[in-house]
Amino acid sequence: MFTGLIESTGTVRRVTPRGAGYRLQLEVRWPDGRPPLQGDSVAVNGACLTVLEPSGEGFAADLSPETVRRTLLSHLRSGQTVNLERALRFGGRLGGHLVQGHVDGVVRLLQVRNEGSFQRWRLSLPPELAPEVAAKGSVTLDGVSLTVASTGPRHFEVALIPETLRATTLGSATPGRELHLETDVLAKYVRRSLEHPGTSGKALEEIFGGGHRAAD
Repeated sequence: MFTGLIESTGTVRRVTPRGAGYRLQLEVRWPDGRPPLQGDSVAVNGACLTVLEPSGEGFAADLSPETVRRTLLSHLRSGQTVNLERALRFGGRLGGHLVQGHVDGVVRLLQVRNEGSFQRWRLSLPPELAPEVAAKGSVTLDGVSLTVASTGPRHFEVALIPETLRATTLGSATPGRELHLETDVLAKYVRRSLEHPGTSGKALEEIFGGGHRAAD
């Protein structure tokens, strides 16, 4: 799990074909000076990837065919910047919201309105994901945890603070850019429960009522 609070940004070295997928190589300087270990999970623009070949200068990660189909990562080019977050440590502080690192869809930035040093964005909203996006609910865009300011039939809006614009790749975004969207995991379970009564009760109980029970 992740929180949607970006720890660092990385620079793409290269993206190369590898079998049916791709190998992504990143250059990263972690603020605490401690790179992730082999096999750790890192969210790259909101997509959970497994760390390979870690070093003090960066790491590599493989993009599976499913990741290629669901994300924009295979389209990255050398020199581009990406948002990075290491997986949440058990018992760690949750400052954003619970993020799985599973990209649900790709949305397009439609409009940017400057409000002093703040910005308000309007983004496209795929109809199949609209039931999982609600005003004052949470979403991630390219891995960044944001609160939904408002929704419309085919769009939603978010407000960005100066620190988010400074510390993440969102600060350089302009209308037309495509971004990864992940909806709130709780919204997914609520939607499932409403659409299929009785099928998601156990999952909701585990989230809200005490978690996983060991098998007898």
